[in-house]
Amino acid sequence: MSTVLCPYLNFRGDAREAMEFYRSVLGGELVVSTFRDFGITDWPDQLDKVMHSRLITEHGLVLMGSDVPETMEVVFGDSISVLLGGEDEAGLTSWYEGLSQGATISQPLGKAPWGDSFGQLTDRFGVKWLFNIAAPTAA
Repeated sequence: MSTVLCPYLNFRGDAREAMEFYRSVLGGELVVSTFRDFGITDWPDQLDKVMHSRLITEHGLVLMGSDVPETMEVVFGDSISVLLGGEDEAGLTSWYEGLSQGATISQPLGKAPWGDSFGQLTDRFGVKWLFNIAAPTAA
């Protein structure tokens, strides 16, 4: 069995803009489908909103997202954060800086008590991101 865990982000009308922003920062291939593309006409004013989108980066990160129709309830909050971590200091720093555009920085990227570098922000679309750059290991 093959299993993939990936964040599925909800937006209220700006999913396309958000997912295109993530592609501009993280790279990869973005596929966007609207409610119209899937023939879903329950919400005529939402036909061109994003029903489903998927961003797959060359690093294996998968992000999905959609617009929640105005008639459906959605609660935006801070119960989930997207963590980007690893040993690629240059790459992760670049992603942190890219996602920082218009973001609220809650923890600047810097040395953490556990030895790694850590940073935290909430991007301009309300998504919380955590960054953890692993400290070099002694050989």
